[in-house]
Amino acid sequence: MLKKDLLFLVGPTASGKSAAAVALAKKINAEIICCDSMQVYCGMDILTSAPDKELTGRVRHHLFGFLKPCKNYNAASFRKDALEAAQKIYQKGKIPLFVGGSGLYMSAIIDGLFTGAPADMQLRRKLEKEAKLKGARCLYKKLLKVDPLSASKIHANDCRRIIRSLEVFLKTGKPISYLQKQRQGLGPDYRVKIFALNLSRPRLYQRVDQRVELMFERGLEKEARRLLRSRLSKTACYALGLPEIKEYLRGKYDLQEAKRLIKRNSRHYAKRQLTWFRKDKRVKWINLQGAETPQAVAKKIYKFCN
Repeated sequence: MLKKDLLFLVGPTASGKSAAAVALAKKINAEIICCDSMQVYCGMDILTSAPDKELTGRVRHHLFGFLKPCKNYNAASFRKDALEAAQKIYQKGKIPLFVGGSGLYMSAIIDGLFTGAPADMQLRRKLEKEAKLKGARCLYKKLLKVDPLSASKIHANDCRRIIRSLEVFLKTGKPISYLQKQRQGLGPDYRVKIFALNLSRPRLYQRVDQRVELMFERGLEKEARRLLRSRLSKTACYALGLPEIKEYLRGKYDLQEAKRLIKRNSRHYAKRQLTWFRKDKRVKWINLQGAETPQAVAKKIYKFCN
């Protein structure tokens, strides 16, 4: 039985994945599946830098903008939806090409998800209260003691993931890192290839800053105002840039400061993305100068596809 090709094009924000993915998809007869935890939401196109209509009109895209921002979404839901989309693409005789910057979602597809403890909202609220009183780093120190491996992969201020890791340990008596090793992945029927776009740090940060300016020119403030008037899920409300604009609209700081913070936090996010993908030895890095056309980037990747 021939193995099924499953391709991923990942990398940090503002590295040019969306346009390169379309050019690559046309070369290899692929359809694109979202691999971004925020681009699944509708009505957040500017905020999440979702592929525009010109790109989505050239190649079929799946799981982009299909979910209302009031709905929660997680890696387990994504894995189910994404694998269903992939099977439909295989039935057409085409290749699924996952595109995005979410390392967790990529891992959910390839490596599977562990069967951990179900959410304990009472325990979670208790930990959230402790984090508010003593700070996230207090919980992080606890996680370091019981699960140093997980702690090494989580930022000390990432309260949501710290709380979940502690929750699993307190409910099962086992570190989440141990349980994750028991998970079942795709198996031998698939031939997985992961490509990540890589630019020099100064060039990447320059592109991040330029993108933020362009987002405001396209109407980011108006989009954010509309979103903040509605009820957002816990997932959607963490979209990069939204908390900063919220504080700007409250009068905490002016527009220039909001832009500065979004740029800074976007650069930090890009750095975390690079750290995640660099830990995965399966990734083939595609080094770019930053001035290549999407077609040139696709050509570089194509050499490694067969």
